[in-house]
Amino acid sequence: NVTDRTRNPFGMRPDCESFVPGYGDANADFHLVGDHPGVHGGVDAGVPFTGEPWSPTFFDALAGGGLIDPLAEPSAESTADGSDPFVTDRTFASYLHMCVTDEAPDEAAYADMERFFDAELRAIAAHVLLPVGARATAHVLRTYTAHPVDDEPEMESLHATERVGSGFLVVPVAEPAEWGPTHHDRLVEGLSELQSTDFRREADLGRFLPGDDSYLVR
Repeated sequence: NVTDRTRNPFGMRPDCESFVPGYGDANADFHLVGDHPGVHGGVDAGVPFTGEPWSPTFFDALAGGGLIDPLAEPSAESTADGSDPFVTDRTFASYLHMCVTDEAPDEAAYADMERFFDAELRAIAAHVLLPVGARATAHVLRTYTAHPVDDEPEMESLHATERVGSGFLVVPVAEPAEWGPTHHDRLVEGLSELQSTDFRREADLGRFLPGDDSYLVR
């Protein structure tokens, strides 16, 4: 990728009056996948996962796990001038359904927004997908892995655990609004353990080129 924009780096423009676009590093190693603004916030600041009562705890876990810099969770006022609410050179966040709606999206609406979500996910090509909540987890496991999954996966056992996908490593995250006393630390520990290993999903295509140099691609 050649952009250094953190807000909506690929210029997504869905057909809705208001939306919360993707935010973060367009060359990210980690991609947080949320549901929609009505569930995971971001309407005021225009950044996924902001503005909810659980947001500070959620961002603190991401900082503890090394995905973002340990800055205070943003408010609408602190981002009104377009400044970055948090800093990261390795993480991106977006929603399955980025439009702001009065009611929860129906299945047809999710299906219509899939083209935006999938295009951005594949453009970023992060090594690790972190679906947040049951709907995002079900969608990511069903679409990008071979793991069987129910429409309402049991998030307690999936939280902060690794699942190998087709070109991605998947680490589900339980719904932040429902976190108990252990979820924060389990996510920090899981992310720290993951990064102590070679988690990158890369293929060496150097064998197709003259010489002995490696050519690694995601």
